[in-house]
Amino acid sequence: MDGSKDRPQTTAGLDLGDKYSYLCLIDTESGEVMEEGRLRTTPEAFRRRFASEGPMRIAIEAGTHSPWASRVLEECGHEVLVANARKLRLIYSNKRKADEIDAENLARLARVDPKLLYPLKHRGEDSQAHMAIIRSRQALVDCRTQLVNHVRGAVKSFGHRLPKCPARSLHKRAKEHIPDALRPALEPILEQIGSLTERIRQYDLKLEAISEESYPETDLLRGVEGIGPLTALTFVLTLEDPYRFEKSRSVGAYLGLVPARDQSGDRDPQRRISKEGDEMLRKLLVSGAHYILGPFGSDSDLRRHGEKIAARGGKNAKKRATVAVARKLAVLLHSLWVSGEVYEPLRNAHRLGGQAA
Repeated sequence: MDGSKDRPQTTAGLDLGDKYSYLCLIDTESGEVMEEGRLRTTPEAFRRRFASEGPMRIAIEAGTHSPWASRVLEECGHEVLVANARKLRLIYSNKRKADEIDAENLARLARVDPKLLYPLKHRGEDSQAHMAIIRSRQALVDCRTQLVNHVRGAVKSFGHRLPKCPARSLHKRAKEHIPDALRPALEPILEQIGSLTERIRQYDLKLEAISEESYPETDLLRGVEGIGPLTALTFVLTLEDPYRFEKSRSVGAYLGLVPARDQSGDRDPQRRISKEGDEMLRKLLVSGAHYILGPFGSDSDLRRHGEKIAARGGKNAKKRATVAVARKLAVLLHSLWVSGEVYEPLRNAHRLGGQAA
């Protein structure tokens, strides 16, 4: 059967701008440019332009507007390819970079082979709204961290030190240790730190409620040591559909926890992790790995795996062990999510012990 009959007759490239987006339509068979132009970057303008069109393949770049734009275009009956901007060297390295040229390049890549776009899949609207809460919480945490560092640095410059304590309790414990000369400068900052801490707590309660109401699978993931409610919910929202991955091992690469490659002939140097995918989730998994390998972590397959790598010694052995455990953690969480099994900390150790016996 000829698969070309199923292809849309028109392929479009849409370069999304903040106010205006540039459109290029090409004939799928001949590759000739049929139309070029621009339209406002609003849902209403997109619906007016694309709702009456026959089904077409439309390529857009991932960015601020791409989540809602892809949903609107799909509602209009079109096939939408969200291109991974970090992979499109043809566009971001182009010396003749212009919105019109970018739109045409997107259309031509989509016409030849959609895989060249390294297409992404955006979250649904509800998932995106819930993830926005997580990111807003993180924004407040970053602000608090900056203010805490400012207070500690200012006190050090006067020859004093604040007691070691979590950031959430600094505004209470620091007051009596601040020099009198610094009180006019730092007391308002401490009040702001206290206010941020309360708002972060409110976000935490909201995220707990969202997990219970909409994502019961997070309970299963929280059974793994080092995985709290925030990490479990971020993992579920980031992956959204666990069946996107045929193998659990693919999740480690998806989150940028595997070494990047630069192979050419006999040359295949060892490189650092690729750091692709969601940065926040990757940091949360690394934080969980630190806990597993830390003084409060209990005996488990994950801890033994990290300790084995750290025991090899060499430069950055502990860092390599932490990243390796974070990667294993990502694979484990996906496996538990798909299978629905309850986490067993020493499952591999018991299985190998049984085989030996």
